[in-house]
Amino acid sequence: MINSNMKIISSMSEMKQWRGEGGKIAFVPTMGGVHRGHLALVELAQKKADRVVVSVFVNPAQFGENEDFAEYPRTLDADLALLAGQGVDCVFMPDVREVYPQGVDAGFEVGESGQILCGKTRPHFFNGVAQVVRRLFAIVRPDVAVFGQKDYQQLMVIRQMVEAQALDIEILSADTVRESDGLAISTRNQYLSDEQRQVAPVLYSMLDELRRHILAGGDIINLTKQTRKALEKHFKIDYLSVLDANTLSAITGNTGKIAILCAVFLGSTRLIDNIIFKG
Repeated sequence: MINSNMKIISSMSEMKQWRGEGGKIAFVPTMGGVHRGHLALVELAQKKADRVVVSVFVNPAQFGENEDFAEYPRTLDADLALLAGQGVDCVFMPDVREVYPQGVDAGFEVGESGQILCGKTRPHFFNGVAQVVRRLFAIVRPDVAVFGQKDYQQLMVIRQMVEAQALDIEILSADTVRESDGLAISTRNQYLSDEQRQVAPVLYSMLDELRRHILAGGDIINLTKQTRKALEKHFKIDYLSVLDANTLSAITGNTGKIAILCAVFLGSTRLIDNIIFKG
């Protein structure tokens, strides 16, 4: 499946020319540090379109002060080898001026869904995500775009943005890809020490235990408190919430799908995970 003719593009004009060659286009945005989770997104994209373009762009707009923009893993040679091996047709690697010719607009707004959970402790984050995705959509002009369920709130924010702006793009999601011990695969996992890596899978196992107790009919509020207390033995908790998966609001009698959403710190590394299931 290796694509030795994979096109590497860095400018809008080149992308316009490549896009003009026709066919249905699927788009997978990434910040690099490509791993099996990204490749699963590409695999889904390949099933839905004639050609697939993957972007590699570390977006400054979604990093706040004292976050890891400068240290974020940049592994371009390895990324390109993995993407070629997956049969990707085009890799778009713009510089900041190509994406933000007028400068980064910190005032980009995403609404209430971007102000809770991750958006509460990182208020800049989803504004930056929506801003770069909207800009990349305008450059690539895909028919389909694929995002991972691991970043569930991000997926919801992007879907709402596409709907609000009436963009003619189908948004698809792929299931979270996990290591054999349950840890959600993430570029930031490489920050973990060997000792921390042994602890990290506890996060998913405790979330899954919470899911089982909810399905058994337990009280969600009390179960969430118990899980938080158990998690605090291993992690510093950013948030742990159980919400309606379709609205990211409180669960009601009409809730058909439940989301357990969590972010924690293990040392200085921030880990996020979720479980989405039918109530």
